[in-house]
Amino acid sequence: MHKQNFDVIIIGGGLAGLCSAIHLSKRSIGVLLIEKNSYPKHKVCGEYVSNEVLPYLNYLGFNPFEFGAKTISKFQLTTHNNKNIEANLPLGGFGMSRYEMDFQLFQIALNHGISVIKDTVVDVVFDDDQFHIQTKSNHIFTSKIAIGAYGKRSNLDVKFNRDFIKKKSPYLGVKIHVTGHFPEDTVALHNFKGGYCGVSKVENDHINLCYITNYQTFKAFKDIETFQEQVVYKNKALKNVFEGSKPQFEKPLTISQISFETKNPIENHMLMCGDSAGMIHPLCGNGMGMAIRSAQLASELIIDYLQNKIKSRVELERKYSRNWNRTFGLRLKAGHSIAYLFRQEWLAPKLLFVLRRLPFLVPLIIKMTHGKPMKI
Repeated sequence: MHKQNFDVIIIGGGLAGLCSAIHLSKRSIGVLLIEKNSYPKHKVCGEYVSNEVLPYLNYLGFNPFEFGAKTISKFQLTTHNNKNIEANLPLGGFGMSRYEMDFQLFQIALNHGISVIKDTVVDVVFDDDQFHIQTKSNHIFTSKIAIGAYGKRSNLDVKFNRDFIKKKSPYLGVKIHVTGHFPEDTVALHNFKGGYCGVSKVENDHINLCYITNYQTFKAFKDIETFQEQVVYKNKALKNVFEGSKPQFEKPLTISQISFETKNPIENHMLMCGDSAGMIHPLCGNGMGMAIRSAQLASELIIDYLQNKIKSRVELERKYSRNWNRTFGLRLKAGHSIAYLFRQEWLAPKLLFVLRRLPFLVPLIIKMTHGKPMKI
């Protein structure tokens, strides 16, 4: 069987995969991007992005506001018993659907001449300092570097025997786009018993409603509609949004087995990016920004490695692990802690009371889960 060889193979064409592919191609590095789905495609995602990544997206040739992204400057939080707080976002962000954002980045990738194939990777073997990557269509590709950017969980995680995949994950995600009234400059996080829902506007004046819940809470109800009516709607703000809007999907998108367990940024000598490397709790609302930022971290080090500025694979892996943990370690710990505190139903209203009395704390907490604008 003929093996095609590339400098870098990227498994997964979401935000992390596409940004890495474009970045590397700008430096004339031969890239293959393997993505199992067609573009465009909706994904279960909060669809709020911190402005920290705007300079990097502009460097890649992408301006989200050219495609209708909404400027977001305000934050609203409510507890399950309808206490609320509002604040200005320290850095701000924008709202844009994954349907549109992934598609436009895909167009940029094609314009850069990047090889993109629709296929599923079934095996990755690292041998003799090279990756041998086999797909479902029985193609085999080889490369010096491989990036794992395939999302929250994959059969590859099982094959690599990653620690997090061995543990049952209790979380379920549900997303729908609706039309109705919601301020386009605001991202809201509304808590309900057993979960929380993010609300923000994206292009086309659609409102993205994306919530995560404990599966144990959800399975007591026969379907999503019943769960929403009897649990989600106890939060009056959520009830108003859901009942005062018109669905734009035939049915909600769902994803199960969402894991927030710690993951390794290096696995089987692959550099893991985006959700493959680690997920921040949606309560902190910046997973898309993290995916984009991790693409920059990986790409810059890969370029140095291929230009012999980094002398060995061991040094490459060590530097990526260190940079990834330095960039995201505090965010992830803060995210875990914040989510844990708000899951304590007796404690959440008390926390909100403190924050309302000491409003200067809110921007400080938000800063703990976000980064500074990326330098190019």
